[in-house]
Amino acid sequence: MTDIHPNQRVAVLADAQNLYHSAQSLYSRNIDYSKLLEKGVQGRELTRAIAYVIRADSPEEESFFDALVDIGFETKIKNIKTFGDGSKKADWDVGMSLDAVTLANHVDTVVLCTGDGDFSRLCSHLRHEGVRVEVMGFSESTADELVEAADSFLDLSERSKTFLL
Repeated sequence: MTDIHPNQRVAVLADAQNLYHSAQSLYSRNIDYSKLLEKGVQGRELTRAIAYVIRADSPEEESFFDALVDIGFETKIKNIKTFGDGSKKADWDVGMSLDAVTLANHVDTVVLCTGDGDFSRLCSHLRHEGVRVEVMGFSESTADELVEAADSFLDLSERSKTFLL
């Protein structure tokens, strides 16, 4: 696979739920999305930056969604589902995967900002299609199979001062 060069077209796909829970459980802090996007792009040509977020009706979330847009992310918002037994579910795995596969024909590199091992099969597929796959996540909460399936892995924990607010 190719290395990084300035003419590469890049899509950055951020799994906001996964990043949020990892940053909270490991550091009790939030992600600096402008730094995340800057490092994901690394001076290359940004084609799309999409943040996948869940609306859970918490008071500060609308300002967070607005901040993501100001930074340069498109936001895809899904409402949390509450089931009869009180359990809640919302994830973007299928949506993120479909977007990545759709974007594969238009980019050279897909940067997945997540630690979710469910994306390892997606990485293998994208690489088979000739797309470079880079993963950014916290090593403590990133599945080994995801790291192994990607072309590169950037450990946000090693640079927590950069990537956390």
